[in-house]
Amino acid sequence: MSQSLHKNICDKVLFSKLYEKYAQTLSNILLYKYGDLLNPADKAQEAFIKLWENCAKVTPETTKSYLYTIANNLMLNEVKHQKVVFKHRGVKPKDYTNESPEFVLRKKEFSKRFELVLSKLKEEERAAFLLNKVDGKTHKEVAEILGITKKVAEHRIYAAFNKLKNELEELN
Repeated sequence: MSQSLHKNICDKVLFSKLYEKYAQTLSNILLYKYGDLLNPADKAQEAFIKLWENCAKVTPETTKSYLYTIANNLMLNEVKHQKVVFKHRGVKPKDYTNESPEFVLRKKEFSKRFELVLSKLKEEERAAFLLNKVDGKTHKEVAEILGITKKVAEHRIYAAFNKLKNELEELN
């Protein structure tokens, strides 16, 4: 292995030559890979700043790899940041409702009644019903989970459904 003349790149002349050699190419690669919206030229500059801050640790042989890795990581961090920004822009807290106060109250009352009737079901019926209607499991999957036949699972689901329907209709 040949020994380099400089042990590190803290020499201003060497650093300047490295900048002239890699800056434009690095910026172009970032532009081609990530587009213009994330300021690839700025990220290339930041990569050189990081290189200068760590110049004693980086050898001339590893400079190119170091720059490309740092610049790529800076761009990936910016992409992640932009995703968070877009997510929060898209999700606005709902401080209003189109539902009337009467509807909201009736919905809460129905929810309480539904939970009460659901709690009165037999345990095996409730489990089969919730697996099917809430978790979206098929009759076959419910049967496998509960260790019963498909016909028994169907019977429990329909029995629970009919009891819920009858009890909730009586309360209206």
